[in-house]
Amino acid sequence: MPDQINLSQSQISSNQTLSDILLADKLISKVQYDDIKVKGASEGISEESIVESLNIIPLEKFAEEKAKLLNIPFVSLDNISFSPQALGFVPRVVAERFSLIPFAYDEKTKELSVAMSNPVDLEAVTFVREKTGQNIKTFAASVPEVDRAINQQYRQEIVGEVGAALKETETQNKVKTINVTQISEIIKEAPIAKIVSTILEYAVTSRASDVHIEPQEDRIRVRYRIDGILYDKLSLPKSVQEAVISRIKILSEMKIDEHRTPQDGRFNFKVEDKEVDLRISVLPTTYGEKIVMRLLRKSGGVPSLEELGINGPSIRNLETAMLRPHGIIIVVGPTGSGKTTTLYSVLNKLNTTRVNISTLEDPVEYQMPGINQVQVNPAVGLTFAEGLRSFLRQDPNIILVGEIRDKETTELAIQAALTGHLVFSTLHTSNAAGALPRLLDLGAETFLLASTMNAVLGQRIVRKICPHCKVEINPPQQIIDEMKIVLGKYFPQGQKEIKFYKGKGCEECVNTGYIGRVGIFETLPVSEKIAAMILQHADSGTIEKEAIAEGMITMKQDGYLKVLAGITTVEEVLRVAQE
Repeated sequence: MPDQINLSQSQISSNQTLSDILLADKLISKVQYDDIKVKGASEGISEESIVESLNIIPLEKFAEEKAKLLNIPFVSLDNISFSPQALGFVPRVVAERFSLIPFAYDEKTKELSVAMSNPVDLEAVTFVREKTGQNIKTFAASVPEVDRAINQQYRQEIVGEVGAALKETETQNKVKTINVTQISEIIKEAPIAKIVSTILEYAVTSRASDVHIEPQEDRIRVRYRIDGILYDKLSLPKSVQEAVISRIKILSEMKIDEHRTPQDGRFNFKVEDKEVDLRISVLPTTYGEKIVMRLLRKSGGVPSLEELGINGPSIRNLETAMLRPHGIIIVVGPTGSGKTTTLYSVLNKLNTTRVNISTLEDPVEYQMPGINQVQVNPAVGLTFAEGLRSFLRQDPNIILVGEIRDKETTELAIQAALTGHLVFSTLHTSNAAGALPRLLDLGAETFLLASTMNAVLGQRIVRKICPHCKVEINPPQQIIDEMKIVLGKYFPQGQKEIKFYKGKGCEECVNTGYIGRVGIFETLPVSEKIAAMILQHADSGTIEKEAIAEGMITMKQDGYLKVLAGITTVEEVLRVAQE
């Protein structure tokens, strides 16, 4: 069975009732428990009906508790990938009629796993068994999740198209036996090419940044990273694993007969007018080779600083630092926080015919006209340090070094800034103030760092509320109180009612409540006082306090201001910016 299914099969004694289980799991209080018992005995109403009428437990949790009572496994449909094979067994009209949906299929045992909002509906189970000719394994699921899954899965082209292609592979497999020497022929055949093409088309149309193709023990899981979160979207049978992986390897110009070492490759893919550059990484795992495909969009251009979400004091401080003819500007944050995109936006703003801009990247993610972009290649000795050394002989005005990783690169970046160049780079630290002690750790001289640093920009990415299903909500008082403490003078004064917003979930945002992303930022300009602190080897906490005293808005404050503006939610800000 899929590993993300939560099988809640606790051994429950036969004389336990629904209220006993709810009390044991602390979903109702002792007072509510007694009320349910009294009402059930005096009015002759079932405990299930009483709990439903009280509306005190979320429907998903209620369905899970009922499954425990019936000793039936429970499945959360929002957290699993659906098998196109399984969905192909049951038409949508049958799924809607009985409020059920198949989600997994075991080819060896001919067992079809079906999630049902009423798992004890014997008529439905018998009907599906006779219609499909398969063994049926029933799972309990909540009514809203079953309805959502039916609407999404039977609507999604990816599942339907892949399912049709899988049927073709089954037909072909009956005709001939496949061996290793024939693999190059199989991967050219229409069904396998169609499966790979459909996986990629869905990635482009759903705004995914990465696609993960992960071999499991009994299947292949396909996940998409959309707006920074991984979603399970597809489950393929194990029988097509080698052919699908080999197809992607050939497109990426990798060795298809090498299965023991990691490989990297790339190719372009076009869907209508959208062209993407795909970076492919293959890694050997226990159950086969895992593939991750990073999508880099060629169209759309580089966003402006305002579009990224930099505003207020942050953009003023950053623009002041950018306009200085020399010095260092560092962008910090974890992997995947949009540091490179921010640097491209900065370079785009500075890019004119009067300046010579050179970049040293790993890899070059966007091609920018008028800028000299170099990709590092350690295999031939072109490291960040070696490339930076060469740049200084190329008469540059502005230099971008993809990442400062070691002492040599740090020293060369400082040397470049001292000799009249404006240097941009990235660093992995949790906040802007942490970059300065980190550079000292990497071997920078205190007096040189103090005189060359212009500013440090810290950032994270949060998801934006879907504009199509955006609704007002009244926030809990404790969140407003916490926000007042964090924002201080920036909290809107004299406002009677504070409104928050969230996305209910709709077809446009695939029921997530979010579409697109925006950054939250903090810009720390290196003032005279902060430069003096660097000379004294001050820690990041002391430097941050001084920066805040000088007017810096922290990432968390910026996030909360975007919550008050209705751009994102408190949950998103806390997810990425909570220390």
